[in-house]
This record gives sequence, structure tokens and C-alpha cells, in this order.
Amino acid sequence: MKKPFATLEKLEEIAARIPTPFHLYDERGIVENAKRLKAAFAWNSGFREYFAVKATPTPAILRLLADMGCGLDCASMAELVMAEKLGIMGDGIMFSSNATPDGEFIKAAQLGAIINLDDITHIGALKNLTGIPKKICCRFNPGGSFEIANKIMDNPGDAKYGMTREQILTAFRELRGLGAEELGIHAFLASNTVSNDYYPVLASQLFQLAVDAKRETGANITFVNLSGGVGVPYRPEQQPNDIAAIGDGVRRVYEEILVPNGLGDVAIYTELGRFMLAPYGALVTRAIREKHIYKEYIGVDASACDLMRPAIYGAYHHITVMGKENALSDHIYDITGALCENNDKFAIDRALPKIDGGDLLYIHDAGAHGRSMGYNYNGKLRCGEVLLKSDGSFELIRRAETLDDYFATLIW
Repeated sequence: MKKPFATLEKLEEIAARIPTPFHLYDERGIVENAKRLKAAFAWNSGFREYFAVKATPTPAILRLLADMGCGLDCASMAELVMAEKLGIMGDGIMFSSNATPDGEFIKAAQLGAIINLDDITHIGALKNLTGIPKKICCRFNPGGSFEIANKIMDNPGDAKYGMTREQILTAFRELRGLGAEELGIHAFLASNTVSNDYYPVLASQLFQLAVDAKRETGANITFVNLSGGVGVPYRPEQQPNDIAAIGDGVRRVYEEILVPNGLGDVAIYTELGRFMLAPYGALVTRAIREKHIYKEYIGVDASACDLMRPAIYGAYHHITVMGKENALSDHIYDITGALCENNDKFAIDRALPKIDGGDLLYIHDAGAHGRSMGYNYNGKLRCGEVLLKSDGSFELIRRAETLDDYFATLIW
């Protein structure tokens, strides 16, 4: 059973000062999870997590992770500027983008970020804009499908990202000729895997590519970036990933492939967003309306503008009716927001306890790709964010939008 990280009493205390809806984050959970990740890869002296800013681009969260030694994985101008404002620069930033505008390459170079090239044509663009840095990375796409134990996890061949094997080897030759001294390999081949095998299988492919690149191009491969893809159990019946087992699995293939080929000093990087934050964030919303027609509906004060994953992906997010955790789930509801779209639903035909007006609903696993994917359809205003601190106090870390915010860009 999924359990909220905050009690009903704490949520009511917060809601008395900060009206619902709001995203709530668990400082203690975030810190403990970051420690587990570091411990899992402690065998690799160069290991570093570059948190995927797109998952939760909130300064207080990024600062908390930076204090734990994490860098930032940035993919846009806004994310680069956010890192800069937090005082994170140089190799504290991994800049991975695609169809990259000139200005973003220039900004990344100014900050000294590690630039991860998505396409071989970007070499010429970067050379003309800023010159080629001494440390640089290339993104790999093997094509086809990505399988684990004969199960297709994703289809890289359909993805817009990365270079073919032939292209990345050519890119390494070109980059070396243009002055690059340290080269890295990056790949993201499957999303939200709930499998301890994903990283080790991915690592084996990238480690073999590193060996081939060294042999065929003379490239000095100094790091391999396993990117993201380690997921979380959104459904209560799913088992969570064991990050210690994942780290050990990567260690084994590291020792099997890299070490015997003279690459035993290669650093391992990760770019985990969902794994780092999703379980340690929740959308807290209040039941405000009920409707009884052909189905039973509960209307809440949040909408897909605050958490769009169920609407656009049909994604499951568990819901706890606070104060009724032990009550019988003998009602079948659709939990809806107020948008003029029928897909504005957090749950469809969900068995839950009887919900009364004013009940607080805790929507689990919203800490990543939750508030960050918010939007303003129907003129809805995105909600604020609150950090529940380890000592039990709480802090508003992003205020809710106002009508003035919404109208600020309009020309009347």
C-alpha cells in the first residue's frame, strides 16, 4: 500500500496558510534517496548524478540536490540560466538538447558546461559559434528496439535523439581533430523502467561502444553518461527498483568490459529525474464538487494544468483520500478537474472510499514531471509548491500564479 509522507493534520496545517491545490515535496525523502544513489555508485570514483532539471525546475529543490553533490542536466536557455543563478557552472552542468538554437550553445559554452551533442551536424555549428571545448559528449542511438530478456522496453529507432554508431565514431574523429581531449558517450534508450536490469544492459552497450571508439578512433573516453530511465512504481502492486542492485549490476559489466580494455578510470554519470523526485512529491487537492449521472464524479480544485500525465498519457497516479486510509474502497469514481476537456481526469473508474466535500486528496508520485509540465489552458493558473522540511516545518518555494501573471504577456 502506498502511504503519504505527510499526515492529514500536517496537510490541513499547510492548507490553512497555502490554499489547495499545491505540490508538496518531502525534503527528508529526497535527501535519503540521493544518499542511496551515491552509495550505489560509490565504487566509481568519478560518479556524479546530473539531476534532470526538466523534471522539477524549482530552485529550492535544485539547491537541495546540489548540496548533496549533484550537478544539473539542462536542456534549454531557461534551465541554463537557472543553474547560473544558483551558482552552478562548469562541469556542474551537463547540457543536453536537440535542434539546439545558437544562443543556447553560446550560453552553455559561456558557463563552461559539458555539452552533449545530439547530432553530428552540431559539431560544425558549435565550432563556428564558440569553438570546440576540450571536454565534450556525444549522444548515441543504436536504432531498432531496446530489449531486456526478450521484452521490448522502448523503440530507440523511432526516437529523434542521438547519432548512429557510424556517426558517433566519425564525430569522435572530427572532435579530436578540432582539439577535444576528453570525450563522453551518452544514451537514453527507455523511459520509466521498473527493472533492475535496465542500467546494466544499457551500460554494457555503451561500455562496448567506448572500447570500440578507443580502438577505432583513438578517442580518450573519460566518462559514460547512462542518462535517465530508471523509473518508479506508480502502481501500488509494482515493486520499486533496488538502486543498490542496479549500481552493482553496472559495476559488474564495468569490470567485465572497460577494465580489461584499459578504461578502468572512466567516470559514470547519471541524469535521473523521475527516480530522484517522483515519489517524494505529491499533488494535494480538495474535493469541491460531486456529480451523479451515468457515472460518479468527484470534482477537485486541481486540474490537468497542475498534473497532466494522466490526461495526456493515461498515466496512473495513486490517490489517497486523507483521513480515510483504512476505509473500505467501495465507491467507483472519476476524479476530475474543471477544464473544458473530457480527459481532465486524475483517475477513471477508481475504487476509493466515499469522498465528501472538503476531503483532501493526496495524488502520489507527482514530484517529477508534475508542476513542471503545467500549462494555462482555459486560463487556469498553475499552483504553488511547498517543501516539507525534515524538522516538520514547511516553506513555500514557488507561489501560485496570479491573474496578473497570466495577463503579463498580453498586448491589449
